[in-house]
Parts: sequence; structure tokens; C-alpha cells
Amino acid sequence: MQEPVKPELRGTMTTERPSRLRVFSLNCWGIRFLSQHCAQRYEMIGELLDREQHDIALLQEVWSEKDFLFLKGKLSSSHPYTHYFKSGVIGSGLAVFSKHRIQDALLYQYSLNGYPYMVRHGDWFGGKAVGLVIVEVFGLKAHVYVTHLHAEYSRAQDEYLPHRIVQSWELLQFVRHTSCGADLVILGGDLNMHPQDLGNRLLRSHTGLRDCYTETDMFDGCEDGHTLIADNHFTKKQDLIPFEKGIRIDYILIKGSHRVNMKCESLSTTKGSVADKPFPYSDHEALTADLSLLRTQDSRNALPVSERMEVVSEARAVVKEGLCLTEALRDKALHLMCGALLLLLLAFLPCLCHFSFTTTGFLGAVCMGALLSGALLYLLFTTHIKVLKETEDQMLLTSNELHTKLTGCTASGSSSSDGSPELQPSSSFKREE
Repeated sequence: MQEPVKPELRGTMTTERPSRLRVFSLNCWGIRFLSQHCAQRYEMIGELLDREQHDIALLQEVWSEKDFLFLKGKLSSSHPYTHYFKSGVIGSGLAVFSKHRIQDALLYQYSLNGYPYMVRHGDWFGGKAVGLVIVEVFGLKAHVYVTHLHAEYSRAQDEYLPHRIVQSWELLQFVRHTSCGADLVILGGDLNMHPQDLGNRLLRSHTGLRDCYTETDMFDGCEDGHTLIADNHFTKKQDLIPFEKGIRIDYILIKGSHRVNMKCESLSTTKGSVADKPFPYSDHEALTADLSLLRTQDSRNALPVSERMEVVSEARAVVKEGLCLTEALRDKALHLMCGALLLLLLAFLPCLCHFSFTTTGFLGAVCMGALLSGALLYLLFTTHIKVLKETEDQMLLTSNELHTKLTGCTASGSSSSDGSPELQPSSSFKREE
């Protein structure tokens, strides 16, 4: 085990002796009364974290605050600093446990997150969000993010794709604009996206974040880094169609800065079953990344400007398609309102009403229910349309800025991009005389 860095050495870390950081991420599948063996699995997760001594643990789907408080008590010695992010109807499900002092925290709840009438999916009731904690490690300021994006319920007919693209866009904007002063940037969580999915490419290309799985020197885990596998006792095989062996949707992403280079030396995952235990920790596999920190500039750049433009254009097309579909849904809600109102008027017109009092009352109640449902759906879809339009406008601004950089770079024969917001004067100021 590595010796802790002494306080007097914390500002003079050398390249010959890198400091190391262990980061853990797991979707706990902690839906009380619905998830199988929930209490026993939290006991197992607590034992794992206490035994492995990770520096930072990023947990998702800790839906009950009681379960968070249980873990907080169990890990009070190994991880004395904690934060539980609260949002939505039943919470964000996001929690952070740390060996290092948490200096600050911030939460951003995603603007789009499914539909309230899709009760069987339930995403709308959970306040899907991204949480940020600022932690000082070895004299460096680390911005650590934990998130959970909307689930993909059908690969072939993904009605939530525009929502997940909007969430990816808001996530990358949040990371870009809150990590400017950070020495280290770490993002962990369940992105519900495959490595080459559009939202994933959008996130990595515009933040400069690097995937630990593709960067690591050593990997020990499931085949192809899968985090949702067929061999897991809790996995529903139909959720993996058309991927028989599994999918990779959970990630630890990293980025250094001009002060420090961060490298993933090893990455491991759990492999379904747990030794001497009757069932796995969760329906997802846990990730553990061992990161080395060197006091040298992180020289790895983000994607070229042209490639970033292509990703943004592709994302805008998905958002536009989602906008058209949502506008059509709003029109249907309006038609429902108008139809219900018309039937309500006809039912209570004395000259046209040939029904008994009971029948008329029943029809009136049905029409009022339809009218109210239509009104609520109309407001919901109107809100979604505004979010989609705002996201498209932001993407257009980014696309125009990238185009300006590209034409400027082409003219000068050079290019530079670090995936983070920067202020560059477009022209020189001239003094008025």
C-alpha cells in the first residue's frame, strides 16, 4: 500500500514519485421494495468500500436516504466525508463518499427526463442530475462529478434518444463551465450509452474527458469492459437484446490540466458473482480505477475542431427530430382538450341531452378528466419544446463558433483546441481618436 503524502510535500509532487488516486463507481440498483435483496446488497457494498479503501466512491441509484445514511454510518471511518444529492420526486439517487475533505458541492437537474405518464419506466420520478463535489487531494483541486442519465429501453425504437442527447449536452456544458479552475476532473456514473453512441461522443469531444477503459495500461474485468452482463444473476436477458454477452454503459472519465497529468494505470470491474456471497452487488458491475497523478502538463488534446463540428451537427439533427415529435404530441394534447370540451358542452346542452342524470354526470366526469389530462399534457410538451429549442440554439452557437475557429485555423494553417471554454478576441480593439 502506498504511503500517504506528507503535508509538507503536498505542493512539491515530483514526476519521479506519482501520487495515486483510487476511484470507485457503481449503480447500486437500490429501489426499495422493488430491487431484489436490497438491504443485504447495501451491506455487501458497505463491506466492499470499507475493505478496498477507495479514495472516492461515486454511487448511483441510492434512491432512499435511509440507505445512504446506513452507508454513511458504516463508512464513517474509511470515508468520513459524504454528500447526498437531493432532487426530483424520489431523489437523484446520487451519493459521494470520500477519504478527502469535500469543500463544496453543486447539483444540476436535467431539463428533460422522460414522461410522467410512463410510470413503468419511472425515470421522470427520479430527479436525474449531475452532482459536483470539489475535493482537495495532495494539494490539488479535484472536481469530481457523478451522474445518471435516462435509460435506453429499446435499442431499435429509442423514444428517449432526444432526451438523452439533451442530458449529454447539459452534462458537457455543466462540466465545461464548472471545471475551468480544476487541476483534476473526474466523472463517474451510469451514462446509459454505449461507447460510440452519439451522446457519449458528444460528451468526450467537447470536454476533453478520456475513457479510463480505453486509456488504461492494465484491465481486469468483464469481456470488452461490459458493465451490464448476461452472467449477472439480476440481469434481465431481454434488456441486452441484441447484445448477448453484455454492454458497457458505466464509465469513469478523467482529464488533467496544465498543472498535472492524470493517467489510468489500471481499471477493474466486478464480474457478476461475488465470492462467498449468494448474489452480486447490483445488476450493474462496479468500476475501480487506479489513477496516477504527475506534476507535468497534460498534453493530450480533445478531438480536432472539424470532428467536433460533425458531432454537434449530428446531435442537432436528433434534437430537431425530437422537437418535431414533441410538437406533434402537443398538437394531439390540444386536440384532446378541444374534443373533451366539445363533448362536455354537448352533454350539458338541454336541447341535445337525452340521457339520464346519472349518464350525463358520468359523461361529464369523463370529459372533465380528458380535458384536465389534455391540459396537463399540453403544458408538459410545451415545456419540453422550450428545452429542446434552447438546446438547439446552444448547439447552433457552438457550431458557429467551431466554424469560425475552423476557418480561422484553416487560414492560418494551424489549429488548437482543448475542449474547454476559452475567450479569444475575434479582432483587435482600435482606439478612437
